[in-house]
Amino acid sequence: MTTPDELERRFTLLTAVARYDELRMRDALAPPTDDEASDSETEARPLSRSEALELLALGEVIMRKASYGRQLGVRTARAAGASWTQIGAALATSKQSAWETHNRWLQEQA
Repeated sequence: MTTPDELERRFTLLTAVARYDELRMRDALAPPTDDEASDSETEARPLSRSEALELLALGEVIMRKASYGRQLGVRTARAAGASWTQIGAALATSKQSAWETHNRWLQEQA
C-alpha cells in the first residue's frame, strides 16, 4: 500500500505535484466506470484503486512539503526583518494568526 511517508521519501514537491496533477486530470477526464461507451483505447481511463489511493497520499505529501516550505519562508522573512503584520498580509491572515501559527516552530528552530 502506498503511504504518504513512503511517497514523501520518493518525491520532491515538484515531482509530487506533477504526479498528483497527472492522476487528478486523468480522473477528472475519465468516463464514468459504468459507461458502456468506454473504450480501451481511451487515454483517460478511470483510476485503479491503487492510483486513487496514491492520489490521496500525494495530496498529503504535497500538503506536508508545502507546509514545511511555508515555515521556512516565514523564518526567512523574520530573519530579513519582516514584521508579523507584513507576514500576516503575505499569508492573507492577521498578524496574530501568523504569529500564533509560526512563532512556536521558529522558537524551536533557534
